Amino acid sequence: MTAHPSRAWHVYTGGRTPHDRVDLLPDPPPWRRFTGGPPLPAPPGDSGNRHAAVSYRPGADAVRQVNAALYLRRPLLVTGAPGTGKSSLAYAVAHELGLGKVLHWPITSRVTLREGLYAYDPLTRLYAAGRARDGAAGPERADDIGDYLRLGPLGTALLPYARPRVLLVDEIDKSDIDLPNDLLTIFEKGSYELVELARRAEPTAEVMTADSTTERVEIRDGTVTCRAFPFVVMTSNGEREFPPAFLRRCVTVDLKQPATVEELTAIVGEHLGGVVGDASGALPEGAHDVIRRFFDRRGGGLLANDQLLNAVYMCHHAAFSEPPGNVAELADQVAPYLSSEATDPDDA
Repeated sequence: MTAHPSRAWHVYTGGRTPHDRVDLLPDPPPWRRFTGGPPLPAPPGDSGNRHAAVSYRPGADAVRQVNAALYLRRPLLVTGAPGTGKSSLAYAVAHELGLGKVLHWPITSRVTLREGLYAYDPLTRLYAAGRARDGAAGPERADDIGDYLRLGPLGTALLPYARPRVLLVDEIDKSDIDLPNDLLTIFEKGSYELVELARRAEPTAEVMTADSTTERVEIRDGTVTCRAFPFVVMTSNGEREFPPAFLRRCVTVDLKQPATVEELTAIVGEHLGGVVGDASGALPEGAHDVIRRFFDRRGGGLLANDQLLNAVYMCHHAAFSEPPGNVAELADQVAPYLSSEATDPDDA
């Protein structure tokens, strides 16, 4: 096997500057090839959360595993403590690779696979049919089932895009116990059926997507099949274990808390440089004091990086009129422990 220059194989570099390296992806493995069509262009626009995309600082392990997921056309399961940037990773990849707006699917215990794929509104359709019969809806027109079908985030991601869409399945560990296994079937097939459309004599319609209720996409034969497998980011706070079969089909990465004050300072600088600092992005000494205090407190319980951002922002403004002791107290109040269990700083 020929050795490649360092990082030459990386499609996603973590550099945060948009580029077209996604077009350099090789063909997928034979068992991960999908033939949906006709191909759809990537949607216009950026990731949908530019701040998260451009402020995120991925570690080397995250960059490597993102590329593994892209090459293998497999979902990426991202674990880590709150505030480590699990969701931001999806926006960073979409921004750098020019893959359009992230399709966000927040998970709760009540969410079903069907909701992620599509929604059908039979009651509104029945009401419209009744109005048409009564002449209350103006000139009668043919019933269009596409008016009552809308694809969900997962269903939209599996459309036959020429480039992969980015799908963020947020907090999958909060799902019903069956959802991970249900997702496996969809991810393996790369396709699904819209039952209400497939049962019709004419199983073709233009339906709404999760991106828009005005622009529609044509579904043929009642079935959606992907072309470029979506880049799927599934986040987990580690609140449950997943079945071995599910883990075997995912690429996994565990995002760690910053190990040094310098790493924490760099993260705060990315988010708040120029807001609490000067035009160059340099942070004032008061911000450094809050960062050091936050770092020292981490051994006493679970703290999240977004709590630190809140504390730095608030204390920066409070410091203009409050004595230092009050500002330090404010920092602790804005960033309370999320858990009373002590943590090992070496594992943070």
